[in-house]
Amino acid sequence: MRSLARLVLLAALTLTTLPASAMTDPGDVGSLIENFVTRQFPDAASHFWIVNETQRDGDEIIVDMNTIVMERRKASPTESRFLLLIVEGQLKGIQNIPLDTAAECQKEQEV
Repeated sequence: MRSLARLVLLAALTLTTLPASAMTDPGDVGSLIENFVTRQFPDAASHFWIVNETQRDGDEIIVDMNTIVMERRKASPTESRFLLLIVEGQLKGIQNIPLDTAAECQKEQEV
């Protein structure tokens, strides 16, 4: 439970310090994330998600996010971490990454 409280506090601090440019079109990205989490965990009793970081390159957005899901049959929540690729307002790619691993979200390098 202590780590859950830390995640909630981290989310609150992160959201209050994001620059206005990082929060453009929050409804669209938020809706895409919510739809993804709902599809990923269809039997969840409740859930919430936290955006750790976003990177934007033109019409592409990479979202590093954590989910906390309370399943109906389990007493403790399940934590997961995903990288989402959003291109032109559509979810194009999903990668599940370990919680304790640093994500390497960098711009593609041209040859």
